[in-house]
Amino acid sequence: MIVLSVGMPRAGSGWHYNLIHDLMQTAGYIDARLIREKYRLQSMLTEVNCNIGVLSVRRMAMVTIPALLGNHFVIKAHAGPTVSSRLLQRLGLLRITYIYRDPRDAMLSAYEYGQRALQKGRPNAFSHLTDFDKSLAFIMEYVRIWEAWMKEKDVLIARYEDLLTNYDAEIERLLGFLRLEGDKPEVRAVTEKYRPGAAEEQQGLHFYKGKIGRFREAYSAERQAILKERLGGHLSKMGYEL
Repeated sequence: MIVLSVGMPRAGSGWHYNLIHDLMQTAGYIDARLIREKYRLQSMLTEVNCNIGVLSVRRMAMVTIPALLGNHFVIKAHAGPTVSSRLLQRLGLLRITYIYRDPRDAMLSAYEYGQRALQKGRPNAFSHLTDFDKSLAFIMEYVRIWEAWMKEKDVLIARYEDLLTNYDAEIERLLGFLRLEGDKPEVRAVTEKYRPGAAEEQQGLHFYKGKIGRFREAYSAERQAILKERLGGHLSKMGYEL
């Protein structure tokens, strides 16, 4: 079995992935980093949080081989669903979670994260987002991916804001989906480790500010109006105020 933790970029996806990864280790799952090394999947799973990238036939087939050999592990993605992911899910080889965030905050976070990396001389995947228009175009792609995941069956959908403000209820939902017993000491230890506040200093989680609604402080009224026009219908469906 593979658990696939998918997320909108800058939406707590690193936090969600590591939480799920460590929870599943209490059930005997293997560290995905060890799977990557043992089965030479370095070209398939990135060094940070074992991100598979696109859910293509080739990539999904390669990571499925260890699962068919009896290995259970957790991997991450930002991509949309595919025929391959649906097939593996129907076969019982793949269990999927998806987390998203108010896209206005996500695009702001992506822009700032990319620019901080540029200033340090270490460009990252977000460093090409050099202005508002590029950032908006970037996040619109992931809004479309959000739409695709919302249409999928048997996927646990979570919101970053709910995980941040209603952690215990979200953990209960997550444990039920993963079929884990929340009263086990080792499971409780993991959920406390990733509780908001406690998790923010951990490496690999991509936390920086994580504040809800920060776009209202960062973007001008004119830019907020543009966001309302471009994202309005999506925001309502996502459960966010315009």
